Amino acid sequence: MSNHEYITEKPQERAVMIGVITQKITPQKSAEYLDELEFLAKTAEVVCVRRFTQSVEYPNPRIYLGEGKMKEIADYIEANEIDAAIFDDELSPAQYKNISQILKCKIIDRANLILDIFAKHAKTAHSKTQVELAQYQYLLPRLAGMWTHLERQKGGIGMRGPGEKEIETDRRIVRDRITRLKEELRKIDNQKNVQRQNRGKLVRVALVGYTNVGKSTLMNLWAKSDVLAENKLFATLDTTVRKVVVKNLPFLLGDTVGFIRKLPKNLLESFKSTLDEVREADILLIVCDISHPNFEEQLQTVNETLDQICNDKKFKFLVFNKCDNYNYIAKDADDLTEKTLANYPLAEMQDYIRMKYSKDAECIFVSAKTKDNFELLKERVYVEARRIHTERYPYDDLLYGDYDTDE
Repeated sequence: MSNHEYITEKPQERAVMIGVITQKITPQKSAEYLDELEFLAKTAEVVCVRRFTQSVEYPNPRIYLGEGKMKEIADYIEANEIDAAIFDDELSPAQYKNISQILKCKIIDRANLILDIFAKHAKTAHSKTQVELAQYQYLLPRLAGMWTHLERQKGGIGMRGPGEKEIETDRRIVRDRITRLKEELRKIDNQKNVQRQNRGKLVRVALVGYTNVGKSTLMNLWAKSDVLAENKLFATLDTTVRKVVVKNLPFLLGDTVGFIRKLPKNLLESFKSTLDEVREADILLIVCDISHPNFEEQLQTVNETLDQICNDKKFKFLVFNKCDNYNYIAKDADDLTEKTLANYPLAEMQDYIRMKYSKDAECIFVSAKTKDNFELLKERVYVEARRIHTERYPYDDLLYGDYDTDE
């Protein structure tokens, strides 16, 4: 027998994906949502084994789906040794408890899955504290359903008597932890505010958008930085700010955390200091993945999230990225079915976007990968940054340089 030890990789968890079809969510939309849920699961290193959907008027407030469907899912989970069931909605504490009793496996809703990915990708003390706070805020109302004892209360003088129920002890522990984390974040927020004040009155440009649309790639291309850019959701959690100089005009370029459909509210609250870069930006570069079949809904999600973060009017550019990856379904001459956006060639899609969105923002089509139209983007941002800089410093000699010194 060999004395060598063989290191085997930890087997990935196997899960089923569960969603609904309603009047507002068509079968096609439901499939797209589950595609995104599966991508989230893949980012969390979970393998999707099968999908389950059911047409309902609205999700069952007690067990999400109907009794028969849940029994079908429970039988499949038991027969195939499935580790987890992942739901494409945030489950209420009551739903969580009831579903756990039926499926008898790990229950993960969309919010919990996103929180898990954030926890996995958090690298700095700041982002780790933000994610931990959001996790505890998510956990608190669900302790009764997902209860595992956190810590036993010590005995001793003054502690004898009937004592507390274990669940009440855990609730108190979680509340105390939330209070401490909020205090830690308050101190970090103050430090971040001092850092922002030390940057002076330079024009600020923020890259915002749906997750995995290429913000970090654009940041690396422009600022020659080394921000992590991967084909994963939420690869970037910490805001990265770099000084950029174009034609002798300096400004700050910031890469921010990506948004996503049904982003947990606790995350928005705990990532307040990170999102302050968006609030305080003078120019927003809203990056969209034009090659994604559902890019318009992603853009709507970003705009709705921005409305929650900052209500003031900022100058916006809509940067449609990944033009090199754009594909369409060409229609045959004898195909008499109605033309859809999926049938638009890139030029027609660009015309459609300009007609629909140019009233709200300037539209620019680029490819961060091939650098197509990247110089045009730099020029347009420079013109707007120069206008804002001129208003602040009317007599600044730097405005009249005409050479490019990107740093």
